[in-house]
Amino acid sequence: MKPRHKRLAIAGGIVAAVGAAAALVLNAFQSNLVFFYSPSQIAAHEAPSMRTFRLGGMVVQGSVKRDGTNVSFVVTDTAQSIPVRYEGILPDLFKEGKGVVAQGQLQNGVFVAREVLAKHDENYMPPEAAEALKRAQKGNPKLAETISADPPRK
Repeated sequence: MKPRHKRLAIAGGIVAAVGAAAALVLNAFQSNLVFFYSPSQIAAHEAPSMRTFRLGGMVVQGSVKRDGTNVSFVVTDTAQSIPVRYEGILPDLFKEGKGVVAQGQLQNGVFVAREVLAKHDENYMPPEAAEALKRAQKGNPKLAETISADPPRK
């Protein structure tokens, strides 16, 4: 083999190795993406059925049912509501009428959460959940009043 052919073969091998590494990294990144969906988007069948995603909204007043470490509750964006099941210890800040983000999968119309995140203070809500609530409230502003009996704090 001539030196020129050796250099071309080495360069081709390097390009192929870099391409394979990039493909593996991008595949791993794609499989670990977790998207956020509101209850209205889930009701419209926009959420994936067999993939993990995040559901966000407000916990409906009076919907929390506890049985040991099994908890069920309903999350709403004021337009649609989705029942949620979770097994484990909920965060201390988890309360009815407050914002929540749950990560898990949709199974037979029930969102089965593997992780539940509650807001960290009285003014915080994940940006995606706040935007989804604003969009839903534009359609039915009176429904938003039924979510929380707590008056807004200043």
